[in-house]
Amino acid sequence: MTTENTSQSADLHEETRTIWNQNATFWDDKMRDGNDFQRILVGPASERLLNLQPGENVLEIACGNGVFARSIARLGVSIVATDFSAHLLERARARTIEHANSIEYRLVDATNEDEIVALGKQRFDAAVCNMAIMDMSEIDPLMRGIRQVLKPNGRFVFSLMHPCFNTMGTSLCVEETDNNGDLITTYSIKTARYLHIPHQKGVGIIGQPTPHYYFHRPLHVLFNACFRAGLVVDGMEEPAFNSPDDGSKTGRLLSWINYKEIPPVLAVRLRII
Repeated sequence: MTTENTSQSADLHEETRTIWNQNATFWDDKMRDGNDFQRILVGPASERLLNLQPGENVLEIACGNGVFARSIARLGVSIVATDFSAHLLERARARTIEHANSIEYRLVDATNEDEIVALGKQRFDAAVCNMAIMDMSEIDPLMRGIRQVLKPNGRFVFSLMHPCFNTMGTSLCVEETDNNGDLITTYSIKTARYLHIPHQKGVGIIGQPTPHYYFHRPLHVLFNACFRAGLVVDGMEEPAFNSPDDGSKTGRLLSWINYKEIPPVLAVRLRII
């Protein structure tokens, strides 16, 4: 990478941090203790893949307002919850009342390998990063750092917007057809791009003050970053809103809660080779 490209990457990263600081209050107010994605899809899938045991030490990358850290603290684990946004960490600390002694919040940049490793080599039984990898300008430093802070046979679970179905290259669609007098509604997606989608700004929660960057990575790019760091996949889930109870509050017509057969989230478990 040239000096010019390195400078541009650093500028983009700092712009990303600034945007998340600007959105911190809004996101915390909307997220609170979990929206539908967190409560129905992300949280349960991540907990199943982590399979946490009482007494384990857990590292969370990009903890946001601390919703997942607060959730898993009830399992009797100790958590170091990190984020690169000081404003989000302020909101996380303010929300953490129960199990406060089990959660330590730290300002850590997940794109900086040294900052991750400084938390302690082979310190953690497990690590988790929920719905943030697609917000990071680069992920190789994260994978290398995780490789060093996990104990032997430690596991790393991450979730993100599904690179195949929930990207800036897809559109949500709904069609209504008349089948012998029965009106049938079909929900689908249209994919226009997958392999090469440049980073661009979008909205994660409608109404947020500032659109933030999304960094799309097709599956081969995503997983090759893991493999280069010496991490292998040994578990995976593709959660969707397919429970009968999930449809009780449909919200917008083009809400993901209506797409029962298409997973908007990919959750993956990695282990050290």
